[in-house]
Amino acid sequence: MQSPLSKNRVFRFAPSPNGLLHLGHALSAILNRDMAAACGGRFLLRIEDIDPTRSRPEFEAAIYRDLAWLGLDWETPVRRQSEHVAFYGEALERLKAMGVIYPGFLSRGEVKARVEAHEAAGGVWPRDPDGAPLYPAEERVLDRGEALAAIAAGRQHAWRLDMDKARALVPGPLDWSEAGEGPRGETGTVAAEPERWGDVILSRPDAPASYHLAVVLDDAAQGITDVVRGQDLFQATAVHRLLQSLLGLPAPAYTHHGLVPGPDGRKLSKSNEDTGIAAYRERGASPADIRALLAGYGFILH
Repeated sequence: MQSPLSKNRVFRFAPSPNGLLHLGHALSAILNRDMAAACGGRFLLRIEDIDPTRSRPEFEAAIYRDLAWLGLDWETPVRRQSEHVAFYGEALERLKAMGVIYPGFLSRGEVKARVEAHEAAGGVWPRDPDGAPLYPAEERVLDRGEALAAIAAGRQHAWRLDMDKARALVPGPLDWSEAGEGPRGETGTVAAEPERWGDVILSRPDAPASYHLAVVLDDAAQGITDVVRGQDLFQATAVHRLLQSLLGLPAPAYTHHGLVPGPDGRKLSKSNEDTGIAAYRERGASPADIRALLAGYGFILH
């Protein structure tokens, strides 16, 4: 029997139009649509095209085509991030007023050179859960006037979260409800440790909002109650819970599913077109074949 509240559950699939969808995307889309249908809930589609340098109209059109071929339907209108730039900017200004973000001026090359020099001298540079080096912390205390002058002079910068100040404003323990599992089998109530990510980027010159900031804002704006996505984003949920707490946003329930392995056993990539949904269709596969293929990897589909 369905819970009286089940029809209020809202799921979403939120791809970026920077390449063709592959089997991993098919899995997430099918799981979200099937879970919504099973509880009488809603299924939304969101186009995460916040990065204009990588997003292309032909890939967005391919997303609609591939999902429709899979037999999925979704509510309209579709939310497109590029149409809500001011919305993200307002949230960034709120975080500025709270004093928890600062401009970071070091380029990736400068950070890489610093890390390499430090490690060559025998030091150990801290890294985030994905293995990337944490951003150096000295710009947290850069004189505000000096920083604003550098920005006014046109110096490239990204707005970063001051993790220490953010955690000071959200001092208590953070956690989330996990109905799936993490890479090490984490499930149930999972402790969030956003500090492991260091001073993450929230906005940069080529994108008004990073994935971390945009996703929590979009989920709240669309009333998303259930986030169903791959295990590659499991650890990032800690940052999302911190931003939700800072901005007073509701926390959805999370379900992280396993990843479809590529031919080399690694995570699928949009650059590998052989595993694209369109490639399977062109080789004569049916939507039922895609579901059977995913089931063959051990994924349970409704």
